[in-house]
Order: sequence, then structure tokens, then C-alpha cells
Amino acid sequence: MNLFRLCGDLSHLFAMLILLAKIWKSRSVSGISGKSQMLFFLVFVTRYLDLFTVFISPYNTFMKCLYLLCSFVTCFFIYSKFRSTYNEEGDKFRIEFILVPAVGMAFLVHHDFNITELLWTFSIYLESVAIMPQLQMIAETGEAESITSHYLFFQGAYRALYIINWYWRFTHENFVDKIAVVAGCVQTVLYMDFFYLYITKVLYGKRLTIPGGGSQGV
Repeated sequence: MNLFRLCGDLSHLFAMLILLAKIWKSRSVSGISGKSQMLFFLVFVTRYLDLFTVFISPYNTFMKCLYLLCSFVTCFFIYSKFRSTYNEEGDKFRIEFILVPAVGMAFLVHHDFNITELLWTFSIYLESVAIMPQLQMIAETGEAESITSHYLFFQGAYRALYIINWYWRFTHENFVDKIAVVAGCVQTVLYMDFFYLYITKVLYGKRLTIPGGGSQGV
């Protein structure tokens, strides 16, 4: 544990709480990709199978449970409680295009060939691209509400902070996980265009122009 990882974890949690608060306050899931949220839930389920068999620390266990709970509730809101507000037609990314490669990569490039390790590796690869349905939905519909934009920013910030954490661990502990680092870099790159648009709006007060869509205030 170091400051960068802690800030990354908190940024990740903050992103999920922002999204949940937005849904609950507006009683709507408009502009939110249910496919991305289902993929993130799958990421947590496959990554945290050791939750009740391996104890690392109270903090680790608490955060795992919190991530799972927040992700599950978000999916419940989208596909059940507020389903009538879900733009299913706009959420048309074909997730098999990222699920199948993630499974294939997990079998080809992993640390150890056992079920727990394969599922963990799959979750790492899947997380790196799970936001793609959300980004495509924004690009095609132009729906980028203020809270949704903040959610995406903190999601991207979480991964960027983890990259700094990995560098810190390499320089101070001589430890590096190449699978996590490469996947994390891919995930951060996917957010780069959005980061530019978001920061431009925050610093200069411009409107956020969504490629292929309209423009929404952040």
C-alpha cells in the first residue's frame, strides 16, 4: 500500500458513488451504459473469488465488498428499478468483441494455469476495455450529463493513479506485474481523449463536444 494506490482506490470508489448518487437523485439511468456496468460487475466477481478464502487485510476485504456491492446495485438500478429510463437502443456495443479476446488472452498470457489465476487475469484484461460501451454510447447519442462526465473522469483517474503506483512499487520494491501494467496502460489510453475534453471544460469553461454526437455541459 502507498499513497498513489490509496488515492486510486478512493477515486475508483468515488466514481461508483457519483454514478449511484446520480441515478438515485434523478431516478433515471439515462446516458449510462448497462453493458459497461455489467462488464465491470463481471470484472469484480471474477477478480474477487478469493474474498472468503484469502485474507490480506481488513481494508482489502472491505474495499472488495464495497466494490461488489456498488457494482451490483448499479446494475440492479439499470436493469430493474429504473429500466424504463434505460436507453437500450443507444447501448448497442457488441460486447462479445471484447469478452472473447479477454478470455483468449487470459489463456494465452497468464502467471499460472489454474482457475483462480485465469479468472483474475481475465478480469484484468476485461477491465481495460469494459468502458468501451459507455464511450461508444456517448459518442453516438451525445448524452454526456454532468455527473456521467465526472464518473468517467474519476474512473480514468483511478487507473492513471494505479500506473503511478506500479512505478512506485517498481522503484521502491523492485516489483512489477507486466500483465496488470500493460492492461492498465491500455485502459488509460482509452480515456485520454475524454480527459482532454473534460479538463478543457473545467479549466476554460468550454462546452464538452462529444465526437459524433451533440455537446453537453460538464
